[in-house]
Amino acid sequence: MKYFLVFTLFIVSISLNAQDVFSKGQMQKEQIDPTIYNINDNIQGSLLVPDTLQPVPLVIFIAGQGAVDRNGNEPRTRSNHYKQLADSLLSKGIASYRYDKRTLTLMKNRKPTDEVTLNTFITDARVTVKTFNKDDRFSKIYLLGHGQGSLIAMRVYDESISGVISIAGHGQSIDDLIVDQISKEIPGLDKVARATFDKIKKQEKPVKNIERDLWNVANPGIQPFMKSWMKYDPTKLIKKIECPILLLNGDKNRQVSTMQTELLHEASPSSKKVIITGMNYVFKKVGDDEIVAAKSYVEPNFPIHPELINQVHTFVTE
Repeated sequence: MKYFLVFTLFIVSISLNAQDVFSKGQMQKEQIDPTIYNINDNIQGSLLVPDTLQPVPLVIFIAGQGAVDRNGNEPRTRSNHYKQLADSLLSKGIASYRYDKRTLTLMKNRKPTDEVTLNTFITDARVTVKTFNKDDRFSKIYLLGHGQGSLIAMRVYDESISGVISIAGHGQSIDDLIVDQISKEIPGLDKVARATFDKIKKQEKPVKNIERDLWNVANPGIQPFMKSWMKYDPTKLIKKIECPILLLNGDKNRQVSTMQTELLHEASPSSKKVIITGMNYVFKKVGDDEIVAAKSYVEPNFPIHPELINQVHTFVTE
């Protein structure tokens, strides 16, 4: 049951509690960032460009689950893994754009997030790609999707994209993934979960009678989002991609197993698959010490894995 609890906590981060996030004592003054580049009110991020007159490749980061900011942080984490990777790529002559997820932006502006679905994130990613397609500073555009962002990158892909990088991407639809994990941890509940998800897919109105143990992943408030997410099968999307694909994961990732990466690779045999020894979900190099691994989520200077930097750099420049 331990793994399922980890997963449900991971998924439930989709449900946002603005009162908790922005309660008194938790708000911090934002430092002025000279790299700020806001595309519109919903897409606000940071653009890093090497100091050169020559066009350079641009990597667009698409964040994973939760209310994630441009640096890769959620309200209760401070790992800075997106910022660290972007800074490392900049030192190697590669530009990058990373932006706050719309849910976080809406929360900051005290606006409701109830109507946000996966399609909302897909729209934001498409607008971002379209914006930089017109920018002569960039020779090529690459999409780097992390976790949930991997699926979004696959959905957003078009002929203007030179490469897709998936880090810890799911190889199953989200409902199949949850059902499989439940079957291993709480036998019997998986059948209830399967029936519940199937009903959510077919029924226009939210399903009200939800098993208590499924509340975190199937309560009426989260159902519109889950419904929009469940309709996408990553293995079908990846087969439609005609540009080079890099599939990355770490063998210390407790949130998205390497088996998910294997499923994506099986669906796209021409893709390059790399499992990085010692890397966890937030790109950090960790060992078997659980205390050290936990620190990687809250210590912004905890180093990311150098092999990740090397793999992304090589893929973008080869």
